[in-house]
Amino acid sequence: MDADAIIVGGGLAGLVAACELADRGRKVVILEQEGENSLGGQAFWSLGGLFFVDSPEQRRLRIRDSRDLALQDWMGSAQFDRPQDHWPRKVAEAYIDFAAGEMRPWLHGMGMRWFPVVGWAERGGGHAHGHGNSVPRFHITWGTGPGVIEPFVRRVREHVDGGRIALRFRHRASRVLRTSGSISGVAGDILEPSTVQRGQKSGREVIGGFELSAGVVIVTSGGIGGDLDLVRKSWPVERLGPPPKTMVAGVPHHVDGRMIAVLQEAGAAVINADRMWHYTEGVKNWDPIWPNHGIRILPGPSSMWFDARGERLPAPCLPGFDTLSTLKHILATGHDWSWFVLTQKIIKKEFALSGSEQNPDFTSKSWRAVMKNRRGASAPPPVEAFKEKGEDFIVRNDLRELVDAMNALTGEAFIDHDRLRMQIEARDREIANPFSKDAQITAIRGARNYLGDKLIRTAAPHRILDPANGPLIAVRLNILTRKTLGGIHTNLDSQVLDAGGEPIDGLYAAGEVAGFGGGGYHGYNALEGTFLGGCIFSGRNAGRHAAR
Repeated sequence: MDADAIIVGGGLAGLVAACELADRGRKVVILEQEGENSLGGQAFWSLGGLFFVDSPEQRRLRIRDSRDLALQDWMGSAQFDRPQDHWPRKVAEAYIDFAAGEMRPWLHGMGMRWFPVVGWAERGGGHAHGHGNSVPRFHITWGTGPGVIEPFVRRVREHVDGGRIALRFRHRASRVLRTSGSISGVAGDILEPSTVQRGQKSGREVIGGFELSAGVVIVTSGGIGGDLDLVRKSWPVERLGPPPKTMVAGVPHHVDGRMIAVLQEAGAAVINADRMWHYTEGVKNWDPIWPNHGIRILPGPSSMWFDARGERLPAPCLPGFDTLSTLKHILATGHDWSWFVLTQKIIKKEFALSGSEQNPDFTSKSWRAVMKNRRGASAPPPVEAFKEKGEDFIVRNDLRELVDAMNALTGEAFIDHDRLRMQIEARDREIANPFSKDAQITAIRGARNYLGDKLIRTAAPHRILDPANGPLIAVRLNILTRKTLGGIHTNLDSQVLDAGGEPIDGLYAAGEVAGFGGGGYHGYNALEGTFLGGCIFSGRNAGRHAAR
């Protein structure tokens, strides 16, 4: 045999699995369809958020978290309701144990560190037993996505030097091989050499073929978010409404989901293919890396949110609270865009952009840059660049001029100035005293009770139409593709299951291709920080079990 194990995909889950195998003396080949500069996959582009439970960072900020509270939040969000959710539920329970126990010290021992202010993402729909995080749990890795993959890339490189891991770039798998019914390797195409930068669209010309033998195959090839047609084909119309006609891509083009069909041909079962996670706060990147490149705004709670016709979104459709409820509401309007309306004071303190490249201060691990950018007189430089150059951003000193520009941008006179002014003025009157019936005002004040939000993520309540807080800003928000929550059906050891629920000996799947574990350990909703965590957890399980 050419190796003990072949790993298809050089992203985070694949790197983790490879390290676990090679640490135990196994010989591994990693196949990656992109070039060498793409090692680490999508994780490289991430903000590096990880979901920990009862961490030292939380305790320092007086956040009282526990395994039981985290499990309550997870199950209230997942809403498992299908017979095939047995393994997704088991993986979710095991992941909560991991996140509340071994995960942080294990990663800390490899050299990972985290920003001391814990983020409060996906705050939920309003019920303790329902969707959302009851407490802040989003730990930004120091170094963002590159900081997450760095220890695993380093370990893989060490094993390459030691002869235990071989890297095969521009190798695109197309078949999982079987001999006498047993897994025996992988075959596929060798693609033309690639000279493009990481994330850019690479060529697909085939210059040869390959066939490699191994008794174990671990597929860690990612999801479908880069193929908008495949996203629409899998869209849960009955649950979320019709798929958007227009979307922006939150992941590179090579996140194409093609290995899901390859594994199905090898006998794997796919479950929960209609479960997916797409964002509602996408803006077109003014300096794109991949085709149709979108960036997500990570909003604080203060921007006013309006639909395409200028009607304010109801609770729990508030910035940062309930992603899929907001997505459903927006699509129910018959349009696939919406608007933030805010002030310079809000954008300065509350706007962050997803991705390692949009947070150079965190990515470069520069405390000086972080303090300068996050506590300065203006918004962080990447946000100011979008405000100046992004086609979805409008800045005006007068509301009527703002409305005219909003209508001009969409080519539709949907926004009525007087109606919009009435809604903003009504909200502004609620600022005058500490009492309010406005759910968003209550949420803003609640957020500022948390020290982390008060310091860097939530602006002091103020009147939007007061010129002293200006200028006024409107941001057109697009639907942004991101994550596949369903996928290849696996068990807790990341073994691929067939249609009858039995493991296919020697075949594993980990990361997004397996719904981050089990075939969808998030259920219907994600709590954030759990995508990278799911890759790490399922990749580790696959590598350790396969090594045995």
